[in-house]
Amino acid sequence: MSRPIRFALAAVPVLFSASLSAQLGGNTVFRVLDIPSSARASALGGNYIAVKDQDLNLGIFNPALLNVDMGRQVALSYLPYFEGINIGYASYGHHFDSLNTTFAATVQYVDYGDFTRRDETGAELGQFSAGEYVVQVGAGRAIDSLFSVGANVKFITSNLDTYTSTAWAMDVGGVFTKKKLGLTVAAMLRNIGYQTSTFTTQREKLPFQAQLGITYKFKHAPFRLGLMMEQLQQWNLTYEDPNAQVNIDPTTGEVIEDKITRVEKVLLHAVPSAEVLLSQNFMLRVGYNFRRRQEMVLPDKPAITGLSFGLGLRVSKIHISYGYSQLNLAGISNTFTLGARFADFRKG
Repeated sequence: MSRPIRFALAAVPVLFSASLSAQLGGNTVFRVLDIPSSARASALGGNYIAVKDQDLNLGIFNPALLNVDMGRQVALSYLPYFEGINIGYASYGHHFDSLNTTFAATVQYVDYGDFTRRDETGAELGQFSAGEYVVQVGAGRAIDSLFSVGANVKFITSNLDTYTSTAWAMDVGGVFTKKKLGLTVAAMLRNIGYQTSTFTTQREKLPFQAQLGITYKFKHAPFRLGLMMEQLQQWNLTYEDPNAQVNIDPTTGEVIEDKITRVEKVLLHAVPSAEVLLSQNFMLRVGYNFRRRQEMVLPDKPAITGLSFGLGLRVSKIHISYGYSQLNLAGISNTFTLGARFADFRKG
């Protein structure tokens, strides 16, 4: 199989959200902004915006979660996808006491690898590469003991051979935390921005998204339950499946239309999850994405599309996380994330 064909097949699951453009009301670019590169987020269903702890990986994607415990912390994440596609990021957090604010600087990338350039006759004309990159700076601060806010500013670039497209975007978020109750509630507006240069003459939209999230940590049990609500900027995510079987009423001869209930419409936004906190050094995680299941499953081979799981453990002073996510039968991701706080090393 030729490299360009293999690239196309590999890119479909990676950028699965691009195939949802018809359902979500329009084409968008820079889908790298929607890829859950963190192993913890991947294991918990994709977007995990409502836990305020020491994990810098969560603060990267919801800046309102950035806090003093994430200062002088480094995070690295890597997703070795098939067909030579590599996804990952590196991030560093720092807290400034004088500003009462925690900052995080992050570089994220998707490397599609090298490809053979050919002319119209099929003759080889050398090699070219393709990739997408995000440079991000975020800041978060606590307003009081209950509320915190944050924002990310992002520069995005996409390169395909000699062609380049760029954009600027920002995220804004707010978090309410009641530690005594084990309750955290978060809200986010992601990817508010503008494409500054285009591949063609047509300017395209960024993948804007409104999100809500809530988590509850049981006081006397090692469980944290979560519910993330995605794509709230468009309530109706249902669509007509062109491949669906058509059923005809034998009496009237009319097409029987499938009715979608309100509950089903709500579930397309919902991503429930759970963390089992066996100790401070070992955690199990599981999540389920209803929309991913609905839109990516193959009827004859459903497998566990939509399900994700993983674990987190601490080895010496290094935090290691693993996340498994199945986008469809062919699109399986294994994400690895490392995190370390310099303060832990000073403790000896």
